[in-house]
Formats: sequence, structure tokens, C-alpha cells
Amino acid sequence: MEFDKLWNYSKPDETEKKFRELLPEIKASGDKSAYLQLLTQIARTLGLQRKFEDAHKLLDETETQLTDDDPVSKIRYQLERGRTFNSSGKTEKAEELFLKAYELGLNSGAENLTVDAAHMMAIVKSGEQSLEWNETAMKLAENSSEPAAKKWLGSLYNNTGWTYFDMKDYNKALELFEKCKEWHKERNTGQGLFIARWSVSKTLRMLGRVDEALDIQNELLKEIEESKAEQDGYVYEELGECYLLKGNDADAKKNFGIAYDMLSKDIWLAENEKERLQRMKELGGR
Repeated sequence: MEFDKLWNYSKPDETEKKFRELLPEIKASGDKSAYLQLLTQIARTLGLQRKFEDAHKLLDETETQLTDDDPVSKIRYQLERGRTFNSSGKTEKAEELFLKAYELGLNSGAENLTVDAAHMMAIVKSGEQSLEWNETAMKLAENSSEPAAKKWLGSLYNNTGWTYFDMKDYNKALELFEKCKEWHKERNTGQGLFIARWSVSKTLRMLGRVDEALDIQNELLKEIEESKAEQDGYVYEELGECYLLKGNDADAKKNFGIAYDMLSKDIWLAENEKERLQRMKELGGR
């Protein structure tokens, strides 16, 4: 759908506004499927803003209008209901919906949404089960004839890399992050490439290759400063970790402090990574 191009996942409030402005036009067009799909995407913007009750209300409204002859709207509804549950900590309910979306996607031939559902199953699962779902999603994306399905590969390489990272298999994680980096580099994705390089750096640090990790983080910091882009607290956090390992306490403290000042404002981190933030605060002298 054309409205999917309006998505800015880092600014869900702005995306919500754009979608709501478009809603009357889509409704007036008589394309009920497009209208219902747009409602699901507005619900997603609400979920990303952690307005879970509002998201569920809009999805309730959508659900009453779904029909079996419009599987795409039904899949998108299941995905967004699942994402809303998952973001609010109700993983079991989310998993049930993602599995339904995956099965319906396979049966209806909606390859892009099927990959999305498989990738969400990988997120709600852990360890070997997560890896299995990521492998399923990657195979679907690689074999798909839909460009939209193939676009998932960058995210899938990233997610699979983090699954291996969480399992402390850092060599395999690095392999996936390098693959992710090359995928983004070939497509000149900008922020996607930036994140992939950051991920490579963090994994190198975990493998004891601190000088290489530090070089990458300093390159990223230089690019931010030269382009006058928005500062990235995660870069400062990694710089702090690298300097700490090298025994440079002054630079470690400086970077941890900046990282804490920035990342402590992140709602998700404040709720889910309290120990991580506390570490930044203490090491940063805040």
C-alpha cells in the first residue's frame, strides 16, 4: 500500500498524524481493504507510543469489519494486535496471533506479511526456537519474488545476530552482523548501515577485539558530528565500555555520563534496562 511509504518508525506520533490525515480520503475511495489496513497501521503508531489501550480500541473497531475474503487486512490486524500485546508484556497472547498471521499468510500467498509474522515469532521466542523462526523468515525472504519481502533481510540478519549474541555465541553473531552490514552497504541505507556497524563493534568488544571496536565507534561519532545528525547515546555507551577496558578511566567516565544523560530519557530502557542505566549513571559519575 502507498501509505506504508509514510512510515517513520522512530517518530510514531508524526506518522500517526499523517495516517489520520489520509484516513478520510481512503475511506471515501471505497477501498475497504485499504481502509482497514490503514486502521491497523494507526494502531501500530499508538502501540509504539505505548498508548496500548487506544491501540486495542482501534483494533477492536477494525476486527468487527474483517471478512474472510480479505486475508491481507486480517493478517495485518493479527500482526498489530500481536505487536500491541507483545509491547505491553503479554507475550503468550502475542505469540498466538503471530502464529495465526503466519499460517494465514502462507495460505493466502501474502509473502511480505508472512515474513513479518515469522520474524515476530522469532522475537517472542528465545534461544533455539527463535533461531528456527529467524531461519524460516530468512528463507522465505530470500526465495520470495516480492521486493517488499526481500527488504526484510536486513532486519532478519540483525535480529538473528542478536539472538546469537544473547546466547553468547559472539563469533556467529559477528558473522550475521557483518552480513547485515554488507546488505545495508549495498543499498546505502544510511541509518540501517550505521546500526549494523555499531552492532559489529559491540560484538568485537565482546570478543576482546577492543581496539577494532573502538575505531568503529569513533568513526560513527565522527560521522554524527560531521553531518550534525542527532546524537546517539548508544555510541557513547560503547565508547565508555571500550575506554573502560583499555584503562582510560577519564574518557570512560565522560562517555558513560553523556550516554546516561541521553538514554535515561528513553522510556523503554527506563522500564526494561534499569541495571544497564544504573551502570551508566555510576560509571558516568551522575
